[in-house]
Amino acid sequence: MIEKQMIIPVVLSGGSGTRLWPTSSAVSPKQFHALAGNESMFRQTVDRVADRSRFAAPVVVCGSSHVELVTADLSAAGILDARIIVEPAARNTAPAIALAAALCGSETVMLVMPADHVMTNVEAFLSAIELALPAVLEGALATFGIDPSHPETGYGYIAAGEALNGRTGVHAVNRFVEKPKRAAAEAMLQEGGHYWNAGIFLMRADRYLGELARQQPEINAACVASIAHAVVDGLVVHPNEAAFLGSPSNSIDYAVMEGARDVVVVPVDPGWSDVGGWAALYELGAKDRNDNVLIGDVIAVDAQRNYVRAPAGKRISMVGISDLIVVVEGDDILLLPRDRAQEVKLLAQERAKGPAG
Repeated sequence: MIEKQMIIPVVLSGGSGTRLWPTSSAVSPKQFHALAGNESMFRQTVDRVADRSRFAAPVVVCGSSHVELVTADLSAAGILDARIIVEPAARNTAPAIALAAALCGSETVMLVMPADHVMTNVEAFLSAIELALPAVLEGALATFGIDPSHPETGYGYIAAGEALNGRTGVHAVNRFVEKPKRAAAEAMLQEGGHYWNAGIFLMRADRYLGELARQQPEINAACVASIAHAVVDGLVVHPNEAAFLGSPSNSIDYAVMEGARDVVVVPVDPGWSDVGGWAALYELGAKDRNDNVLIGDVIAVDAQRNYVRAPAGKRISMVGISDLIVVVEGDDILLLPRDRAQEVKLLAQERAKGPAG
């Protein structure tokens, strides 16, 4: 049995990372690549919670096509006791977390984290977890608000209310804000008290399932039944497919958090990035004297503010080029302006269609 005070990391490892094509793909998505640092983002995620005096063995939720990648990264991290829940189908984050909550059971405290984020100040994140924990043990659902550095329109926001009595650094949540227009993002930044929603949560399993049952009974019933009738193969858990397919698809934000009771936020600045595209990796990367991020065998002459990524065995040479993203992966070469980095997902869609008639 795991002690109630221990925290079980729940790592959500779904998605295909189309905005980081061609390196990221449905077969090998971004969390399994060393895009920001020497280790994959999945490996960095589990390494953040490696202290076994505080965290129990993780639970990983992933699709069947990624089990081998998950197992390889866990083995490389020296984690041999993680449980892996293999989703029968993609149903978004609310059902994925429900599977983990049903497996963990009762008053277990879960730290839910996406597998594809980067943090440069892990100590700040761990301190925020400790701040949130007492409120969570009393039944609160806690989320972590990232101090915004600019008026980002690609993230949701959390509006924090008053600090809880006796809970320094822990605030009631006034509201969740969907991805805003530029003017609204600028206004929230100027007003203060608004934080980026990183999609990281600390909560008791029973509280999450209780809120899910109240707000989304179909999801709750399907996921609980799916785990109750799961096939367990060592540390790999195969939820019952027929039961799970009865669950609607929904995110935790829409399904639970926006309508939940007793939700709190802990503001934190852990040097966070969701690595949402090549432009984000440019911001994270080490830059040369011309503000280029050059990875691999790259020669750049009279070139400024570029992100260039060459794999082993390939050389990229450039002259007089500015503000571009250049990525070579296998037989694919990506070229686009840095300020249009989000449009990569459109390319991935076009490539998936295959050659034109």
